[in-house]
Amino acid sequence: MVRLVKAKLEDIPQMQELVSKDVKDGIILSRNDDEVSTNIRSYVLAKDEDRVVGYAALHIHSARLAEVRSLIVDASYRGQNIGKKIVLFTLDEAKDLGVKEDVLVLTYLPNFFTKLGFEEISKESIPEHKIWADCIKCIHFPICNEISLVYKLEV
Repeated sequence: MVRLVKAKLEDIPQMQELVSKDVKDGIILSRNDDEVSTNIRSYVLAKDEDRVVGYAALHIHSARLAEVRSLIVDASYRGQNIGKKIVLFTLDEAKDLGVKEDVLVLTYLPNFFTKLGFEEISKESIPEHKIWADCIKCIHFPICNEISLVYKLEV
């Protein structure tokens, strides 16, 4: 049975293995072990027994804006609503932490997120510090085909 848990440092090797193909393909940004360690509190994992089968991070940009990052579900576990449960967990966590307005996501799968209540926005409305902190590290920068969406929090 798959359960959601907060990540621990000991989970990093499995997390990196799970995401390695999508990082190589340029679908998810590469984050080294040190960066994942620094942000370990932001990750929620889907685990089947001791196996990491999915995860995402909730990154806080400001009191008004958070972001769902690096959502991944093992291919053999897709179609079981694990991704949906992870995203809903991050949205609840954003509310609990007191994020005042929006949760951002950049994705190649916008339909998945619109079904969860996210709305597409223009990339020009994304905070500049996001672009220079993360997007510049992407192999697709500056020609990006990701779609930006936000979820409006009801706080």
